[in-house]
Amino acid sequence: MPQLIIDARTASLSTGLNVKRILPFRRRRMVGPFIFLDHAGPVGVPASHLSAMDVLPHPHIGLSTVTYLLDGQVTHRDSLGVEQIIRPGEVNWMTAGRGISHSERFENADFLAKSHLEMLQTWVALPEKDEEANPAFKNFSPEELPIFTDKGIWMRLIAGDAYGMKSNVKTHSPLFYIHVELEANALTTLPAGYSERAVYIVNGSVGIGDQTYHAGQMLVFGNFENPSIIANEKATLMLLGGEPLGDRYIWWNFVSSRKERIEQAKADWEQGRIVLPPNDNHEFIPLPKDKSKPSDPPEANVLS
Repeated sequence: MPQLIIDARTASLSTGLNVKRILPFRRRRMVGPFIFLDHAGPVGVPASHLSAMDVLPHPHIGLSTVTYLLDGQVTHRDSLGVEQIIRPGEVNWMTAGRGISHSERFENADFLAKSHLEMLQTWVALPEKDEEANPAFKNFSPEELPIFTDKGIWMRLIAGDAYGMKSNVKTHSPLFYIHVELEANALTTLPAGYSERAVYIVNGSVGIGDQTYHAGQMLVFGNFENPSIIANEKATLMLLGGEPLGDRYIWWNFVSSRKERIEQAKADWEQGRIVLPPNDNHEFIPLPKDKSKPSDPPEANVLS
């Protein structure tokens, strides 16, 4: 049985885009190095609402963001000068390190009118030795990522090592992140060999033992549990986990092993020391005025 069941809460990324927020959770801040998980959509996007959904330029430190689309299209721009259209099945891995800013905009009205936006974004905390690394961005096409299929099972290894597969995505600590599609009555398990593991149910429902779990729930397991996960109906799952990195402070979009580094990042953003994307620098999200401490993060203010 799961050690913990986390039910998604509603959060806002922009005036037009609400998401299901899973991590961080008051009783479970991290699973392995994963410190954040948002699930947006599925939602239809009429052309008149596109600009309201845009996530304006905002900063990060001390983490990698991982953007993965199930459907739709998003344009990423960052302070390195990268401009990348993100499409379903691609992995977009942005390492903030000592500091980066980026935006996520919804600009292709024709494409989105024919499709539904559905996006998952995670943050992966960096080991202490890499927290001040140079920022970087890398896009990986679906063809670059390992695929496994069996009767009623399809899975793509987004990052890390699992089930004898290894992803080309460079990570900074041991982890796994997997997109799984199950037909009704198909069975899967979690990867072995990791201290912390979890399954997030994107859609459908699954059974574990005599219990049923539904879309919008994350089930957290320890190292020695090996649950059989059976799809009650067609289901989409995200499996994730890895080795813990130790405690992290989180405030707004900043993650660090040191509280004072969070305070420095606040000042850096207010004073323009984290530059804006050169091709998206006419507006930005200002630093929130929330006075809470980094050790007690205001989840409603966390943005991707």
